[in-house]
Amino acid sequence: MPPPLPHDVPFREAVRVWLRIALLSFGGPAGQIAVMHRILVEEQRWIGEHRFLHALNYCMLLPGPEAQQLAIYIGWLMHRTKGGLVAGTLFVLPGFIAILALSYLYAALGNVGMVEGLFFGLKAAVLAIVVNAVVRIGKRALRNNVMLGIAAAAFVAIFFLDIAFPLIILGAALIGFVGGKAGSPLFRVGGGPGAEGASGLADGASLLGAELPDHARPDRAWSLKISAICLTLWLTPVALLLLALGPDNVFSQIATFFSRMAVVTFGGAYAVLSYVAQAAVQHYGWLAPGEMLDGLGMAETTPGPLIQVVQFVGFMGAFRDAAPLDPWLAATLAAILTTWVTFVPCFLWIFLGAPYVERLRDNAALSGAMTAITAAVVGVVLNLAVWFGLHVVFAEVGEWRGAGLRLLIPDVASLDLAALVLSVAALLAIFRFGVGMLKVLGACALAGVLLSLW
Repeated sequence: MPPPLPHDVPFREAVRVWLRIALLSFGGPAGQIAVMHRILVEEQRWIGEHRFLHALNYCMLLPGPEAQQLAIYIGWLMHRTKGGLVAGTLFVLPGFIAILALSYLYAALGNVGMVEGLFFGLKAAVLAIVVNAVVRIGKRALRNNVMLGIAAAAFVAIFFLDIAFPLIILGAALIGFVGGKAGSPLFRVGGGPGAEGASGLADGASLLGAELPDHARPDRAWSLKISAICLTLWLTPVALLLLALGPDNVFSQIATFFSRMAVVTFGGAYAVLSYVAQAAVQHYGWLAPGEMLDGLGMAETTPGPLIQVVQFVGFMGAFRDAAPLDPWLAATLAAILTTWVTFVPCFLWIFLGAPYVERLRDNAALSGAMTAITAAVVGVVLNLAVWFGLHVVFAEVGEWRGAGLRLLIPDVASLDLAALVLSVAALLAIFRFGVGMLKVLGACALAGVLLSLW
């Protein structure tokens, strides 16, 4: 019988909390992480600020959706393996159902006015949510001028210099590692042993406590067993499809391509999606370029990870190459397959690595590296907010390159006044009047539909 957990949170209550987080997880990884922090750290007080950021920074280094991996990590910390499985599965489930329903609608009706209006309104709300997430994460992570400098440098590097996300993270990690190893207090940000207040909820004041739970201690036998199970669940469908249908079948292509994506794609959702779009449109011919943008709109405006757009890609690819199956059946099976091979590896990365990372939580050099990574991520998310804002408010955004710089230049004549007004209204609702995310999303969606009808 396993030893008792160091808290009194019933598993049934944890399931309800994870379902609530999943239903509220709009706005991409920044918004999703902000939702998790607000509910798990500020409201439920399950874990402390330092532990939350330590887990987040580890997830930032992995391929795949960091927000879902963070849910798996914290679910595992709270209720062992079953906690991680439930947290990670529930995080994906609402988005899977929503995108599947929208994919049916899209395949049946295409770009009808009301559907376009719905997406138009939701994009304005998502922009406000992403900006809100930048502010919330920045307030937690940027507590001194060094962290502000790292965030600013990360923004300049990715927005103006077009430097790859992994290189930015590596540079921040090296700076933080050196600063932490030198014992600089500037790199001990985000909770640590300090009191609750300036540094957020202290680990010792949380329900989980500051000590390492027994189940979080590295166990080689458990690691090998859980890794073997995850690998089998992930790769068995891929092998069976290749053997049964051959490498040129659309289901085999989906299984192998998205399995490869789950391993090699670093750099955040938009870096991943550019890679997926190029392959899906140019190499496999599953989608037209405009359809990839429509799928991205679905993922941006439904709960769950942005990378869930791959489900739409698989759906449309099989829908158009379904023989001998019925197109709707083939598309549904492809959506399930795509989701499976994309998200099952996330459980492998967390269950295999989290016990070892958790043991290093009090390592000064590693904590310094991860603190700097968090600051850099603020700059990267700010880049996402600016990029997204330009594309929401302007119909055409050009790009200029020269002298080693990249500048995004919107066409002023393409300004969408309705999008600008709706975006400003959403920002005011969140920042000035404190309106909740779901209400803002609902109001913007309704406004978009009414504008399309008008």
